[in-house]
Amino acid sequence: MADYGQFCSVARAHEAIGGRWTLLVARELLCGSRRFNDIRRGIPRISRTMLSERLQELAHVGAITRIDGENGPEYALTEAGRELMGIVGALGTWGQRWLPRRAEDEDLDLEPLLVDMQRRVRTDKLPKDPIVIRFAIEGQRQPRFMLLKAAEVSLCTQNPGFPEPLCIRTRLPALVAWWRGDVSFAEVQRMGLTVEGPRVLARAFPNWFERYLFAEVAPAV
Repeated sequence: MADYGQFCSVARAHEAIGGRWTLLVARELLCGSRRFNDIRRGIPRISRTMLSERLQELAHVGAITRIDGENGPEYALTEAGRELMGIVGALGTWGQRWLPRRAEDEDLDLEPLLVDMQRRVRTDKLPKDPIVIRFAIEGQRQPRFMLLKAAEVSLCTQNPGFPEPLCIRTRLPALVAWWRGDVSFAEVQRMGLTVEGPRVLARAFPNWFERYLFAEVAPAV
């Protein structure tokens, strides 16, 4: 791709990190992902080849380093990479404030939503004993399971063997609307989301999560 041919640091930075998917890769790294497959779980539509290329480009500009972990290659942010938080944060705030938020009209994937929920669990608010939440999402062929315990929060395609007292039944746009801050939990329940299980756990469920990072950014009037 041809360079912009400008001295301006905006142009030079955009050449380095403005490619398709690049800032989403940076977002996943900033959120704590370190391994290739973990990064891809948060960006399921990126191909393995493209992700590999974007990681190489970020390494080339000094934003990340590749290290040999116990279970294979890992990627760590450098000081330059950590400073991308300002750019990612500004984009998130701008998008939340100025772009239309109509989940019903959006082409949505379930995996990035559940990944974000997984990494924003308030472990200090969880029940004492480990539990599993079943997510039964309309239109998804298989349910997903989230294991919640103080020492571990993980997503699974099958119950890993713990009690499963809660089932969340909903359409994906409704779950997105609540998580993103478009509607309150009471409003999303009126949209059809149900929490099946013991009342005390069902009422506690929304408090187990620190909602989406930009959920408190109100839309522009």
